[in-house]
Amino acid sequence: MFDVFGSVKGLLKIDQVCIDNNVFRMHYKATVIILIAFSLLVTSRQYIGDPIDCIVDEIPLGVMDTYCWIYSTFTVPERLTGVTGRDVVQPGVGSHVDGEDKVKYHKYYQWVCFVLFFQAILFYVPRYLWKSWEGGRLKMLVMDLNSPIVNDDCKNDRKKILVDYFMGNLNRHNFYAFRFFVCEALNFVNVIGQIYFVDFFLDGEFSTYGSDVLKFTEMEPDDRIDPMAKVFPKVTKCTFHKYGPSGSVQKFDGLCVLPLNIVNEKIYVFLWFWFIILSILSGISLVYRIAVVVGPKLRHLLLRARSRLAESEEVEKVANRCNIGDWFLLYQLGKNIDPLIYKEVIGDLYREMGGDGQSPQKQPFEA
Repeated sequence: MFDVFGSVKGLLKIDQVCIDNNVFRMHYKATVIILIAFSLLVTSRQYIGDPIDCIVDEIPLGVMDTYCWIYSTFTVPERLTGVTGRDVVQPGVGSHVDGEDKVKYHKYYQWVCFVLFFQAILFYVPRYLWKSWEGGRLKMLVMDLNSPIVNDDCKNDRKKILVDYFMGNLNRHNFYAFRFFVCEALNFVNVIGQIYFVDFFLDGEFSTYGSDVLKFTEMEPDDRIDPMAKVFPKVTKCTFHKYGPSGSVQKFDGLCVLPLNIVNEKIYVFLWFWFIILSILSGISLVYRIAVVVGPKLRHLLLRARSRLAESEEVEKVANRCNIGDWFLLYQLGKNIDPLIYKEVIGDLYREMGGDGQSPQKQPFEA
């Protein structure tokens, strides 16, 4: 099993400098790892076996397996209810009349591994954009100030570089900040879009899939329609046609076992709950970001909490001189710099700004 997931262990690497936040990392790190791991799992025959096994009289098993895998299998929705072994062979498997009984074809199981990998790529796109736009600015500014063990000369030199950069570029970081806010919005749009995408992929069954599974455990045995058997049937039917000895078309009805669906059904139950939780957290994060952009008082409180060792007067004066972009960069620096050194940085900025607390000239996007 470790061989299957060994290829994703590189994604678990912890960045030395944090350029985003926890909700952002849930998208490009946790979700990407989950999706790639699931994609590898459904392609690993070592643990699941053949993706399809079909049985039918007079047709070689290998031919039937390949044919049904390529051309898909089907179930009969009207046969989803009933006692297995008495009314039906398996849920969704039973006799039907062509042209009268409705049948449902299942083709998506061929594409599950590819779709999961494609989804992982989509979840990484906002991270890729932000990393490209950020350009390593935070890493260059932090240098070694994230370590509490640094000699005084080195610390003072790097603090001076940081303070000089900040003062030289005061009120010029709005574009930097708003590109990050755009990536946060992309994360939210992506996870909502992914829910609709998977719903389309599973023929409209995903939007209520998780809740249906929960309700299934609470229903009476005679009334239950297993949503997992409905979306991911383990036994299906497949029809094979060939010419007989006289040249007439012969029809062969076969049963196919899909062992892969025992994994697929669990994967999509987990993804349903994960996407719902992730979309809620992303929505809350967007509301928080809007409040930060329009609320200077909130920015003061957050910067004060980040620089808890600094004097409150110094933090307030520095915050008054910062617009939204400067505040965002300073707040991000506070995540990465050692708290004692960050306290000194705030003090140095306070002195460089003269401690007068004058508001800067209005800039675009300033709240």
